[in-house]
Amino acid sequence: MISTNDVKPGMALALPDGLFSIVHYEHVKPGKGKAFVRMKLKNIETGQVLDKTFRADEDVPRAFVNRSDHQFLFRDDLGFHFMNLEDYSQFAVDPDLVADAANYLLEGATVTLAVYEGTPIGVELPAAVELEVTHAEPGVKGDRVSGATKPVTLQTGLVIQVPLFVDQGDVVKVDTRNGEYLTRV
Repeated sequence: MISTNDVKPGMALALPDGLFSIVHYEHVKPGKGKAFVRMKLKNIETGQVLDKTFRADEDVPRAFVNRSDHQFLFRDDLGFHFMNLEDYSQFAVDPDLVADAANYLLEGATVTLAVYEGTPIGVELPAAVELEVTHAEPGVKGDRVSGATKPVTLQTGLVIQVPLFVDQGDVVKVDTRNGEYLTRV
């Protein structure tokens, strides 16, 4: 248990509604009445964001989420297989948990897995990854309008918009937060 006066953004709380991460909190002391703490919480499993209010100095259950580096090995019918880089233990993660991160995972890539009570609860990717372009239509001369883009398919199957000068076989850097092209490598 931790007091609501001692919480910080990024901490995890095990509330009756589920496992939540604190996005923002504010300690409020109104002119009349008792002080309270207003928090913006993000459900770690669903991604839903909600606002909750607690009394000041109320105890809330703190969840200890272990984050450690893992290497992505392969994908099969059981899910995505990862290996812990510290003790070399291997386990499969459900595809629903990996979700959109699958678009950026290459065999051998290092990611951070969040584990709560021995169960993986989230995959955290680096801010950007480098992926090879496997299919790109050629840019047509005369289409070189400033800022023009074309769709390309990356080696993971992800389709993104890139500038016209990017060709098949090029390696591009992609932002994993929004899926946008950053630069050609």
